[in-house]
Amino acid sequence: MSLPIISRAEAEPHLDWLALTEALEAGHGLPRAEIGDTFLRRGEDTLLSRSAFIDGLGIAVKSATVFPGNAARGGPTINGAVSLFSDADGTLEAMVDFHLVTKWKTAGDSLLAARKLARPDSEVILIVGAGTVGHALRPAYGAGFPGARFLVWNRTPAAAEAFAAEHPETEAVTDLEAAVRRADIVTSATMSTAPLIKGAWLRPGQHLDGIGAYRADMREYDDEVLRRASLFVDSRDTTLGHIGELKIPLAEGVISEADILADFYDLPAGRFTRTGDAEITFFKNGGGAHLDLMTAHHILKVWSAAQGAG
Repeated sequence: MSLPIISRAEAEPHLDWLALTEALEAGHGLPRAEIGDTFLRRGEDTLLSRSAFIDGLGIAVKSATVFPGNAARGGPTINGAVSLFSDADGTLEAMVDFHLVTKWKTAGDSLLAARKLARPDSEVILIVGAGTVGHALRPAYGAGFPGARFLVWNRTPAAAEAFAAEHPETEAVTDLEAAVRRADIVTSATMSTAPLIKGAWLRPGQHLDGIGAYRADMREYDDEVLRRASLFVDSRDTTLGHIGELKIPLAEGVISEADILADFYDLPAGRFTRTGDAEITFFKNGGGAHLDLMTAHHILKVWSAAQGAG
């Protein structure tokens, strides 16, 4: 049998957001992943490889090439693939489309947290940032909270208007403070290096989801948010010492590591949970190759089942 090369067009019609969150939760019941990143550079061109090994699930290497000059030639600046290797014997099992894995991993990561931390009766969900990740968050959160209405805010209002036109039950807004005050869930995916969302705007019972800040100099939420909220992360290993959203306030003494109540490896023990309707919860989505492995493995399983059904 030839090696499966799984494209987005082939696999995505068979994927389900809720099933993915269940696969991610199950993956965190296995032994803790061993992860590692490598960077290779040639001028502005970069190869980033992120790898993970989970006993019982296997190995994934997610390689991304970033070639900024491609934009001038009309091509994508980011390309890549995810290689999946067998847990039993290390043989290459499949290659999965990079963009497919990234999309479903990122939004699925946040949806799993929201299913555990947000109030189930949440009715208004605010998406901050109308980019690629925001477009994935809309169907993901729509699957998790099917009765909710959506707001979208973007620095460029025209982008929010275009976003709203693409999705049902979605309203573009221009007043971020007012939108945060209205929302039961706030999910943000911006490139901001300075906090956009302020703790003074919050009210009891909200759930906050931070995705966009992925570098050490980036933040989307201010110190007061972190002081007021119960804090959760997907992985302590990939967030606390690496991402400005938490690294900066930790260094400045605004919060301590003891304030991080749980990560996804605490799911089996039941510690990754809301404790009351009035509690404000904050989740930092840091990603990581172990989540790419869990997601790609799930995609391979779903794709293989669809091939058998066909």
